[in-house]
Amino acid sequence: MFDLIVKGGTLPDGQTRDIGIKGDRITAIDALGDATAGQVIDATGDLVSPPFVDPHFHMDATLSYGLPRINASGTLLEGIGLWGELKQVMTQDDVIGRALQYCDWAASMGLLAIRSHVDTCDERLLGVEALLQVREQVKDYIDLQLVAFPQDGFYRDPTARANTIRALDMGVDVVGGIPHFERTMADGAASVTELCEIAAERGLQVDMHCDETDDPMSRHIETLAYETQRLNLQGRVAGSHLTSMHSMDNYYVSKLLPLIAEAEISAIPNPLINIVLQGRHDTYPKRRGLTRVKEMLAMGINVGWGQDCVLDPWYSLGTADMLDVAFMGLHVAQMTSPDEMRTCYDMVTVNNARTLGLADYGLHVGAKASLVVLDAGDPVEALRLRASRLYVVANGRVVSQSPRADATLNLNGQPASVRRRHRAG
Repeated sequence: MFDLIVKGGTLPDGQTRDIGIKGDRITAIDALGDATAGQVIDATGDLVSPPFVDPHFHMDATLSYGLPRINASGTLLEGIGLWGELKQVMTQDDVIGRALQYCDWAASMGLLAIRSHVDTCDERLLGVEALLQVREQVKDYIDLQLVAFPQDGFYRDPTARANTIRALDMGVDVVGGIPHFERTMADGAASVTELCEIAAERGLQVDMHCDETDDPMSRHIETLAYETQRLNLQGRVAGSHLTSMHSMDNYYVSKLLPLIAEAEISAIPNPLINIVLQGRHDTYPKRRGLTRVKEMLAMGINVGWGQDCVLDPWYSLGTADMLDVAFMGLHVAQMTSPDEMRTCYDMVTVNNARTLGLADYGLHVGAKASLVVLDAGDPVEALRLRASRLYVVANGRVVSQSPRADATLNLNGQPASVRRRHRAG
């Protein structure tokens, strides 16, 4: 007797299986025949996937678009300035309310694990306290990791160092940084060194906003790779954005990519935001604003797409849909072969779970019973349609249901409804 059976679904690898769940664990993946359960989901013909994972987000700023004003230039720097203004007037209840609303959106989209940076350049640590409360409130259905992020520069802001350490003492999970925003390249490199040492001393992961710029001379990822090896942090470090790599010469990149691979650093490009914010000083030719995704994947580097922003000072759109993120990513990175598109799906599921170090993630016996049933036959179709999440199961409990995206037609001689699912051949 199971608590829940998901029956007849197609797994991402193409196998058709029943999934049996007891409590908050997957206890069987097989043809379960006449097995009984308190609830049965008929997933025949539908894709059953592990949940979506976002490795890079800013939950303290989300859903604040237009406060205190709109980013008129659309640039990264105006967004940072706007955020500085918003920090002065926002309240803890405001941050909590916006974050919880976003988590509702995330749950409805099957996004059940999120790594959020939280600004530590604030003596009150208002955002930190707020998101620690949110992490506790959503823990039954969303794994929320928090990164101590000195938004205004670890050295550039006189309060950042002490407040970043305070945030870690309060229970923030990951050490962050923004070396390219320091006043000099030397300060940026020194900040990488000190922040990695803090992480090593505390046994924590590292996730740096690294080289989010069009400047090909911004090369802090090189320092991050060196410090990762020096401090034995392999497998615990991520470099987010890495957009300067789109402007670097090929010879230097041929040296850089092996260093990243040797250090086992994960890479987190954020295609929606990178394509919007980068290249703003260009006329034409105009740079695409995305790091070298295919080249990193070819080197064996773990690469996963991130959302970054939804309705905040930097980005005016977004719905908490990681399929939107992957859809944009595959276009900008020109990853359109069948295998590449399947990789893009992995980049918002298993690759990102690896970056976060999620225990018990996936579709296997003993894993946490969190999964998504999608109105699609396979991962590529899910990307094409940005498919409806028919069921979202978190820790063994159905937390969201959505109808299929069929349309009713009133056309002479045509079917009464249309479904955009399609199998080639």
